[in-house]
Amino acid sequence: MKRFEFSMMIFGLAAMLSTPAVVGAQQPAAGEAVISSTSVSATVTKIDYTTREVTLRTQDGKEHTIVADSAVRNLAQVKPGDVVTATYAEALAYEVLKKGAKAPGVEQVVGGGRAEPGARPAGAIGQQTTVTVTITAIDRSVPSVTFLGPRGNSRTVKVRHPEKLEGVNVGDMVDITYTEALAIKVDPAPKK
Repeated sequence: MKRFEFSMMIFGLAAMLSTPAVVGAQQPAAGEAVISSTSVSATVTKIDYTTREVTLRTQDGKEHTIVADSAVRNLAQVKPGDVVTATYAEALAYEVLKKGAKAPGVEQVVGGGRAEPGARPAGAIGQQTTVTVTITAIDRSVPSVTFLGPRGNSRTVKVRHPEKLEGVNVGDMVDITYTEALAIKVDPAPKK
């Protein structure tokens, strides 16, 4: 994934939460991506606007009280019966680069956003870490690939799809990118 796609994914995740279905991040153009997301919802049962304590009832009937941080905007709009939904999404992707295309290393990008004043409370935060490693061995009989990380650590991994080793050589680089994001939104109480 490119860096600009990460920012779009974080803010896109917050936007996706405005619909009932949650979908994962887009797959990058190259490599393979493993994407998953999980959502949990709870109903507001009590709220104390002075202490910012919000009591939530989960689907199993248990109640939990949390304190909304002062950074949470528009808390006054939250009422008993409203539904709070939190969604966690993560993706793991890789891209093979030719030898010398990039130096081994680690890059990290963090981003987030929150509801505008006057909007219903919502927010999202995410992080993307890319590690660039060097291929030091390829065993097509297993099939497996051995990588050398930027800190000198070595790791051998099995290759799920041997056909993806076509054109890959010792000395090539691989960008391995892990992305995770958390988004929270508040919807009005369902109409009866």
